Amino acid sequence: NILVGDNLVCKIADFGLARLIEDNEYTARQGAKFPIKWTAPEAALFGKFTIKSDVWSFGILLTELVTKGRVPYPGMNNREVLEQVERGYRMQCPGNCPPSLHDVMVQCWKR
Repeated sequence: NILVGDNLVCKIADFGLARLIEDNEYTARQGAKFPIKWTAPEAALFGKFTIKSDVWSFGILLTELVTKGRVPYPGMNNREVLEQVERGYRMQCPGNCPPSLHDVMVQCWKR
């Protein structure tokens, strides 16, 4: 979660999913729940978290910042998001987002 305060000061909060990663990978325990719309496909589908899955989530964070907190993948439920992302879908550039920033987002979402 990102808390936005006065003067648009942003603070990262809620480290409930934070884990110590050994050998550059963390495998989630069976039955663990994830915020699907913020989670990289390989992490959501196979429970494998790496630096690359963190980069994916950073791209999602950028969309939240540009859209002032809009939930990612508007109009899609979690199942639809997973299916579409696996097929190569990536979110469009938000209306008020500079194309150069959207390019960074897309780079974060590369396979």
